Amino acid sequence: MEDIPIELLVASIGFALGIIFGTTAQSTNFCTMGAISDIIFIGSWNRFRAWILSISIALLLSQLMHFNSVINLNNSIYLSPNFSWVGAIIGGLMFGFGMTLTGGCGNKILVRIGAGSLKSLITFIFLGLFAYMTLRGLLGPLRQEFELLTVVDLKQSGLKSQSVLEFLGMIINIREGLAEVVIASTISSLLIIFCMASRSFRSSHKDLSAGLIIGILIALGWFTTGIIGKDEFEPTPLSSFTFVAPIGEAIQYLMTFTGSTVNFGVASVGGVIFGSFITAKIRGEFRIESFSTQKDLINHIVGAALMGVGGVLALGCTIGQGISGLSTLATSSFIAFLSIIIGCRVALKYLEEESFIGLFKSS
Repeated sequence: MEDIPIELLVASIGFALGIIFGTTAQSTNFCTMGAISDIIFIGSWNRFRAWILSISIALLLSQLMHFNSVINLNNSIYLSPNFSWVGAIIGGLMFGFGMTLTGGCGNKILVRIGAGSLKSLITFIFLGLFAYMTLRGLLGPLRQEFELLTVVDLKQSGLKSQSVLEFLGMIINIREGLAEVVIASTISSLLIIFCMASRSFRSSHKDLSAGLIIGILIALGWFTTGIIGKDEFEPTPLSSFTFVAPIGEAIQYLMTFTGSTVNFGVASVGGVIFGSFITAKIRGEFRIESFSTQKDLINHIVGAALMGVGGVLALGCTIGQGISGLSTLATSSFIAFLSIIIGCRVALKYLEEESFIGLFKSS
């Protein structure tokens, strides 16, 4: 019996982990965009704390694997010495604004597709289209010119990566090794303390489990591609969960199945949709949802386009940069994370004012 090809094994595990991700997000209502809107409109921090808890768990486990040489996070795109801080800001703002127009980030779009949302299906198509156009299509040359003008080569400053620890090392002379683990553990511990300081969050088993499971899944994503996907001749690129470029690649895979190979990202996209679908059916939450107005359709298309372009410029989404990237302690991930939140806040204000103006005009 022939051995299973490594790429097929990695994809299969990615699909299985995606199912768990989709099941968790559907059953706990884990949503990063919803977390921000909860704070603004109802003053609830529970879903935001679930997001932060997932970051802290992913950070702790990922850094422990890196310290023990189980994986090498320096091989991830997030720690590249090509420091795209401008792209992180502009792309993050675009993505944050766009996800608010569509009512959810890349993860939430996949979850809603599984639960029967035709609105999210349209968003999926346009997000993937614009993401792939920005990566390798019509907008690709413009992206490359943008990067030539804005990307900073940190190697010229003697840095090997854009890790926060490397920048700190320039200031306080941190040596590689145990000191880095202590700092990473301290950051993770402070985030956990922030989460657990809330009695409301501690009593919310749904949000607690969401943060814990998602964080573990991010670490398992690194393990899958970094260890199981390890091959001397054709190694699997080190990656974990992210939902911008993989959506574009998933659409391409569906169109050009012959001669194409499914990777961890594409498989995880399918897994999230499938996991959400099964969970929604079991819980009686599956229902067909369509656009109510023409304006709603336009908002979703424009938002999806902003998410596709912005997500590529920022090198990720609320999951890609907001959890996977932050677990590597990449400086651009912190910038993108804050930019996405700001973009979301601006969009929420815009939609709030737009609703008020519409209500005034109709009266």
